[in-house]
Amino acid sequence: MEIVGTGFLARNLRPLADRYPDTVALAAGVSWASGTSDADFAREAVLLRRTALRCAADGLRLLFFSTAATGMYGLAEGPGREDGPVTPCTPYGAHKLALEELLRDTGADHLILRLGHLVGPDQPEHQLLPTLLRQLREGTIRIQRGAARDLIDVTDVVTVVDRLLALDLRAETVNVASGVAIPVERIVDHLQHSLGLTAHRQYQYAGRQHDISIEKLRALVPQVERMGFGPDYYRRILDTFTAGTRV
Repeated sequence: MEIVGTGFLARNLRPLADRYPDTVALAAGVSWASGTSDADFAREAVLLRRTALRCAADGLRLLFFSTAATGMYGLAEGPGREDGPVTPCTPYGAHKLALEELLRDTGADHLILRLGHLVGPDQPEHQLLPTLLRQLREGTIRIQRGAARDLIDVTDVVTVVDRLLALDLRAETVNVASGVAIPVERIVDHLQHSLGLTAHRQYQYAGRQHDISIEKLRALVPQVERMGFGPDYYRRILDTFTAGTRV
């Protein structure tokens, strides 16, 4: 598998590099759900179109990583599903949905994975867990009141990607998440307890809370039943995340 990109997700996909020679994984582009410029969005669109057209010409399948986060499903009635209408509620969500349509329009064989919030070592500082950890260490943490996030270990994501690619899926969209949205306050509670830190909490505007449906994922990849997805799954991945950062 050819991996386009050098960032967090691309590095974690490297164990699959010697498999799936008919697949190009586009693991590059915008990974920041807020504060991203139109220029960044435009660069990702150009990269996706160029890569997809190359795949179409060469008979390759393109693996594209979209989002199942709040920006995509935050306005959904009930758990966000791949087969239902989607009304993005942030510029980032609208951008990712537009890229999905762009990819379909190129005619390239493809698999679209809508990801939850990935957790793992050496992830970008602007993502959720590094941001919360940094704020805890600084003594003041900012929380969107009522917000919740679906966390998933990046190693579990790679396992799921491996299983899905082996199914030779084409023109499919699949949510890859734990299926349980954890209130951000509960995430902060666990981090504080694990690290022995305390911080003043500043509450910002109300955040959106939504669940991600993984019904389709469970049907395609029965192995997810052994990954421990459920209400307490987040505790294990937070403990793994903080294991090397205790103070």
